[in-house]
Amino acid sequence: MTVFPRWTHVALPVQDLERSLAWYERYTPLRLLDERHEDGADVAWLSHPEAAEYPFVLVLASLPEHRSASQPQLRPFGHLGIQLATRDEVDIIAQRARLEGCLVWEAEDNPAPVGYLCAVSDPDGNVIEFSFGQVVYEVAHAKWGNGSIS
Repeated sequence: MTVFPRWTHVALPVQDLERSLAWYERYTPLRLLDERHEDGADVAWLSHPEAAEYPFVLVLASLPEHRSASQPQLRPFGHLGIQLATRDEVDIIAQRARLEGCLVWEAEDNPAPVGYLCAVSDPDGNVIEFSFGQVVYEVAHAKWGNGSIS
């Protein structure tokens, strides 16, 4: 594997790691990659199983100094974005979040390149955006090709 500088992860503090893991696995396509419990810290890595060659990881960490109070890092506009395959999937997430009381932004169309999206709040108050029709990958492929590094 060629080693080059690359975007690898985002880390968020959480109050209750097991609650957060369950939430992310329920709402997102992310799955548990690794989990560690050591020195008073509980840490989990989540990623896409399909992206094993160049994974991008969401690190959730329940650290002693973060256990006493929720500290959302991504709010009100700061957010993590997840692209879904269809508008219907965005609507399903929005409906579930509305029923469970964690919908932050209703699903709606936005001008290009933003697309159709909604946002929900995770158990610690961080905002996660679910979109369809954003052109992130198309822009990257147009500018940099298929992503192969030589």
